[in-house]
Amino acid sequence: MPRKDQGWITFQLPEVERQLLESYCGQTQRSKTDVLRELVRTLDQPASDLSLPSAVSKKQSGNWEIRAMRVSARNVFPAIVKQVRFGSVNAEILLKIAPVEAVSIITRSSAEVLQLKKGKKVYAMIKSSDVMVAVDD
Repeated sequence: MPRKDQGWITFQLPEVERQLLESYCGQTQRSKTDVLRELVRTLDQPASDLSLPSAVSKKQSGNWEIRAMRVSARNVFPAIVKQVRFGSVNAEILLKIAPVEAVSIITRSSAEVLQLKKGKKVYAMIKSSDVMVAVDD
């Protein structure tokens, strides 16, 4: 039986998280151990050194320059828009994230600016109970 003093770590994940991890490992052709090692190696790096998807591409908008940036959300997953439902103020975005689906409620104007539509590739940024949406331009 492995022991902690030998460097072994064991933990349990909820089913959804386990499926996400296994899907990620399958897509990247890496083992769970390799993924965990990579995560642990990044823990001592300042947040500004971490490679996360850019939230906004570089554009000129009037007198403002919008630049690519990293985000504080650690749970950033590639996703595909399955459905967009526009309301008068908000939009409900149904996202397919690996084997699961998630719903994001964002403002209608944000959905329009991001040009969200069925089939578009986006990033789901999950922070606690909030699901935000980002796109590559």
